[in-house]
Amino acid sequence: MSFAQDLSQATTPEACLAALHAESQRVMPVRLWTVMLVDMEAGLARRAFTSHPRDYPTSGTKPIPDNDWFRQVHERRQPFVANSIAEIAAVFPDHETIAALGCASCLNLPVTVGGALAGTVNLLDGEGRFDREAVARLEDRLALPALAALTTTELLRRPAAPAPG
Repeated sequence: MSFAQDLSQATTPEACLAALHAESQRVMPVRLWTVMLVDMEAGLARRAFTSHPRDYPTSGTKPIPDNDWFRQVHERRQPFVANSIAEIAAVFPDHETIAALGCASCLNLPVTVGGALAGTVNLLDGEGRFDREAVARLEDRLALPALAALTTTELLRRPAAPAPG
């Protein structure tokens, strides 16, 4: 199926993000793939989807760090790329778990909805995976699907409107 078909048939937030994951894997398969949703007022991020639920569960929240990564992704809304485990370790405290999964590079794509940062799509793989060409291809091919998936996810989280009449 296509991303549009998968998303149009999704009835849960998880199914929306699974459709986005499938589309991302069609563009460029990676070892670890997650989506983080942000609540800037509370200063918290929540993992809403993961390709590795045992290592990176979707339960709980974590504080949004105030570092160079935050300024690049959250403030300037630019992708963050790290192509070595040393670069990852400089900004992510869970770098040992990332390395244990065989990942040594990451790409965090910000997703903006209504002018506000809604979350990030996070792709992790082997060292050196995200060169300029790969980043450009992923940005181009995932920007609209990510926006559609996160928007639909939010719509499905809202309580159903009462039936007319």
